[in-house]
Amino acid sequence: MSVTVLGISCYYHDSAAALIRDGEVVAAVQEERFNRDRYSPQFPLQSVNYCLQQAGITILDVDEVAFYEKMYLKFQRTVIGHLCGYPFTLRNFLDTMPLWLKDRLAVSYDVEEQLTYKKPVLHVKHHLSHAGAAFLVSPFERAAILTVDGVGEYATATWGVGDGTRIQVKKELSYPHSLGLLYSIVTAFLGFRVFTGEGKVMALAELGEPTYLDHFRKLVHIAADGSFRLDTSYFSFNRGEKMHNQRFEDLFGASRDYGAPLEQRHKDIACSLQRTTEEVVLRMARHLHAVTGERNLCLAGGVSLNVTANSRIRNETPFENIYIQPAAGDAGSALGAAAVVYHSLLGQPRKSVMHSCALGPSYPARKVEVALRNAKANFRKLERAELVDEVARRLADGQIVGWFSGRMEYGPRALGNRSILADPSRPDMKDHINARIKQREAFRPFGASILAEHVGDWFDFEGESPFMLLVADVLPERRDTIPAVIHVNGTSRIQTVTREHNGVYHDLIAAFHARTGVPMLLNTSFNKQEPIVNTPDEAYATFVKTGMDCLVIDDYLVERPA
Repeated sequence: MSVTVLGISCYYHDSAAALIRDGEVVAAVQEERFNRDRYSPQFPLQSVNYCLQQAGITILDVDEVAFYEKMYLKFQRTVIGHLCGYPFTLRNFLDTMPLWLKDRLAVSYDVEEQLTYKKPVLHVKHHLSHAGAAFLVSPFERAAILTVDGVGEYATATWGVGDGTRIQVKKELSYPHSLGLLYSIVTAFLGFRVFTGEGKVMALAELGEPTYLDHFRKLVHIAADGSFRLDTSYFSFNRGEKMHNQRFEDLFGASRDYGAPLEQRHKDIACSLQRTTEEVVLRMARHLHAVTGERNLCLAGGVSLNVTANSRIRNETPFENIYIQPAAGDAGSALGAAAVVYHSLLGQPRKSVMHSCALGPSYPARKVEVALRNAKANFRKLERAELVDEVARRLADGQIVGWFSGRMEYGPRALGNRSILADPSRPDMKDHINARIKQREAFRPFGASILAEHVGDWFDFEGESPFMLLVADVLPERRDTIPAVIHVNGTSRIQTVTREHNGVYHDLIAAFHARTGVPMLLNTSFNKQEPIVNTPDEAYATFVKTGMDCLVIDDYLVERPA
């Protein structure tokens, strides 16, 4: 008997939908890729429609709809928090209550109205959705599970064990003691925007020294098992636009305004925050291994997008194998909620492993050609072997290529389906792409997509990193060869690329390797200041307004307009 479960996450950030049918993850995508509103919180109607179309079904064929949170629990925590802080929280209470009354407390009604789905919606706890997104699509039959983020209903971090189709959450930390919130608070303090800025702070940290560690130890009291408590006297939750207060600024100095110059103090604060984060998650992971004895570990939650912390868990704990959900934040919770309902609640067996996150839309050749003709683009269609050879030659010549191939990636990382590619051996390439193509801060690093069979020849690394969620030390004798993808500390964020799971992208890197002796490419997301491109029209528009030299859309090679 066919069973289909649709998962949904929305109303806060990174709205998404995912569909599991007969044990296979058919489709998963964020709403921002359709409505072009970065980190969109909107109900993911377009994402749901895409998932149904990809499966070739209608909403009438869906057996269950799973939502990634228990909203009444979250509402309870929100109201209690406002009451405890009254009258200082009154303004925030009045600002947020309309959102709760309009959408958040009416999920089932919204689903029925938007999708004409008549059955009750099944609600899955926020961190259980994270856990499901990691474990239930992992290659492990048994594993320890660690989830760390901002906050769900009450939980801010959990650990548990997955066994077959069952997940047991053994322990959780509760709001306001949150590592994710701390990272976001300091992100805002350092003059970056929350959601978009945490990755910038992680990059900035590598330019600093941990001279503020003692300051953070006043904020974060860490136990041996990784549990911790925040000293809330330094924060102003729900009390205005800023989540830190004057006592926080007395400790760290004045906050940085958005766009103001970056001082060494800011870099050192970022570094100290990063080291504090790493210390917490390392203690959590070590304790988790000690109490479970499991060989395998699954990670999810927004903090699991912190590649340096992930790598320290991999390298400095006894776990033998680690699986990190590529859509580790709330977008991935749509998949997690669907997986929990499909496998844990309905008892359906696990069939597939998420080796690839290419779960979004692709476009037939006729649609690509129509889009290019309508744009009056200068293009030609090539056979696959000819295309790969031509693009590899251009990359070796120093050209920057927009690469649009197959199905779009699920999650925040571009992994060779919606990517901007370049030669990593050119010393000026990093600065050129940051300044001319991406138009972003000069300190931002780029990842390396490397042929899996050559990773040990270039990095102090064994195993797989298919989702670019780990960093590795570049071998000392190789560092002068690939300067465009090396961080200041001698590491690089890596994606291991295989022919089995990456197809033509593997062929392209292999062709580049044959020409240059370098088995990798600089890889960054195909966007500028907007969500990653989804359609051929968006790819061409972004190509035209940046300094990329050429564009590839599947089998079509597009030259710059005259």
